[in-house]
Amino acid sequence: MAYVMVDVESDGPIPGDYSMICFGAVLVDDALDQTFYGRLKPISEKWVPGALAVSGFSREETLAFAEPQEAMQDFERWLTRHAGRRAFFVSDNNGFDWQFINWYFWRYLGRNPFGHSSTNLGSLYKGMVKDTFQNFKHLRRTPHTHNPVDDAKGNAEALIEMKKLGLKISL
Repeated sequence: MAYVMVDVESDGPIPGDYSMICFGAVLVDDALDQTFYGRLKPISEKWVPGALAVSGFSREETLAFAEPQEAMQDFERWLTRHAGRRAFFVSDNNGFDWQFINWYFWRYLGRNPFGHSSTNLGSLYKGMVKDTFQNFKHLRRTPHTHNPVDDAKGNAEALIEMKKLGLKISL
């Protein structure tokens, strides 16, 4: 099984009514050199200016991004090439990130190569240290910039550090 750390930026709180603007993914291994970056054209006329501002793009810029089906096909090809048939989705906030990736895969490709499961990095860390008040973010090396590749890479670094701290996981 290959772990893939994913981060999503959107222009609103839910897929369908709002749009996934960009996302990044990193194959979690010692090198952290296999990355994916997708930018997607909005699918809705609705958008929340504050949510879009987090991505660093203007609405006008996003209108020139790739068609969602093309971006999701590219991501699926990347997953197949780098993670094989057993890609496992992990993210810092999988309640948010998973809903967009899952919805977009099903909407535009009719399938999700990740299957039906995901893992929340923060919850994994809390369980590992047996303390729901703890946070893993001090384990990142790459700064959290809201560039989804940077953010996914920082989270992947944290997962690798968690393994060094005793988490039983095959990376």
